[in-house]
Amino acid sequence: MTRRISFAASSSHLALQTGDATGAVNWADRGLELAGHGPRIPALTARLHTMRARALAAATQHTPAVHALDAAQRDLGSCADTAHPWLSPFDAAALASESALILRDLNQLDAALAQAQEAVALRESGRARSLALSRITLVEIHVLRGDLDAAVQTGHDLLSTSPTLGSVRVVQQLDALRQLLEPHRAYGPMRQYLTRFDDARRARMLLLADIIASSPGGTPA
Repeated sequence: MTRRISFAASSSHLALQTGDATGAVNWADRGLELAGHGPRIPALTARLHTMRARALAAATQHTPAVHALDAAQRDLGSCADTAHPWLSPFDAAALASESALILRDLNQLDAALAQAQEAVALRESGRARSLALSRITLVEIHVLRGDLDAAVQTGHDLLSTSPTLGSVRVVQQLDALRQLLEPHRAYGPMRQYLTRFDDARRARMLLLADIIASSPGGTPA
């Protein structure tokens, strides 16, 4: 039963990544229904509520999204520190990162900023990939708030996260971030940052090409 619930959570996350908000909600609801008949694993139900909140926020369903996010926070807050080795980890850092995206989509930018900053702080000593993704979100929120100086400062932190990082997902999100930053090129510090950004991107793409060429079984995530 727990594996089926975990599969539903992963499927909901995948649907979100492909832009299928309806599918993401349906998979999350299916997982939560299954969870009502199986062992209680708060971290897993918190992840399901979070995926549901993200999909609802993307569909601009404000009140249901907030309620789902509140449920995720309650479940994770009641979570015992029990490891499930075959479950994808979902902890305070993951919830803060996802909350920042949800609140961004709900246009609650001050609250989104606080969650993005918390996610970065919690991931400072963690995996480079997770830290990079959190910093991308933080740069984006600074831009949406009109704080270009903070965006540039965090952007420099982002580029120093790991010069050798070759994750496909990170590269894709960096490309999306680049498009968000380009309209602000007229601002001097942003123009200088974009020059460094483009140099770093070329280096990452070369690294990624090498990784893919030497990985016959697949591509890096």
